[in-house]
Amino acid sequence: MKFYLIDDDRNVLNILKLIIKSRQLGEVCGTAQSGTDGLDDLLTAQPDIIIVDLLMPEIDGISFVKKARNILPDCSYIMLSQVTSKDMIASAYESGIEFYIQKPVNSIEVESVIRKVIDSLGARRTLTQVQNIFLDQQMRTPSPAVEETAEKQQILRLRSILRQLGIIGEKGSRDIITLVDYLMENDENMDDTTLSDLCSNFTDSPKSMEQRIRRTAFTGMVNLANLGLEDYSNDIFTTYANTLYNFEQVRREMDYIRGKSDKHGNVKIKNFLNSLVLACEDH
Repeated sequence: MKFYLIDDDRNVLNILKLIIKSRQLGEVCGTAQSGTDGLDDLLTAQPDIIIVDLLMPEIDGISFVKKARNILPDCSYIMLSQVTSKDMIASAYESGIEFYIQKPVNSIEVESVIRKVIDSLGARRTLTQVQNIFLDQQMRTPSPAVEETAEKQQILRLRSILRQLGIIGEKGSRDIITLVDYLMENDENMDDTTLSDLCSNFTDSPKSMEQRIRRTAFTGMVNLANLGLEDYSNDIFTTYANTLYNFEQVRREMDYIRGKSDKHGNVKIKNFLNSLVLACEDH
């Protein structure tokens, strides 16, 4: 793995280089002491993982990541900072980072985070390779059997997501699977219909089905909020808090759980179902 390091403190750069080299995590392909210099180097350096400071002159870490993702969309990002503000950390995750490490730098934590990112990046690349092979085979030898296999994989992926959210055992999970399967099979999305109308295709009591789905989706958000409170860098939390749900609403639910607010977060059910369809089709 190739690492690019950005921090206005040269001592931090040296510590990170020492950790990466001594723990045999990969090679450092470049360093910079400002985000502007880092952006200029990215296309030449072609790193796999970028570790960037949050607070820097000229361009801050969050702005850097947003710009860098347009240059290297497949790169993974880790952010460092002494900042402990929940809002600032949330903004960092929203920008596209995978992990946030508090300064001062701890070698054990840095190694642990880097290894997690390496594993995640490797799995992502392997999955992409498998998908490309599968798509290539599909284009060359399309058959009903292949299509059936793909559909089964999508449902397996959907079940896996619901399991990660802790709602696979909820009554509404079966209803969610039914609707998402229907949307994928018919190449539709929730922008074309209402939840009530869609439910009426499968039951004589669409209102009851709709209520089960809404309760189950909300339970998933509550479970996700609790994960975020326990570990803000939890993989499930960072993956789904801003895709299946609206991050601000998840954060509101976190505040409710902590007693800092008397309002629950809201679930945009159309976005939730559409995002499930995309998540299943993209894998």
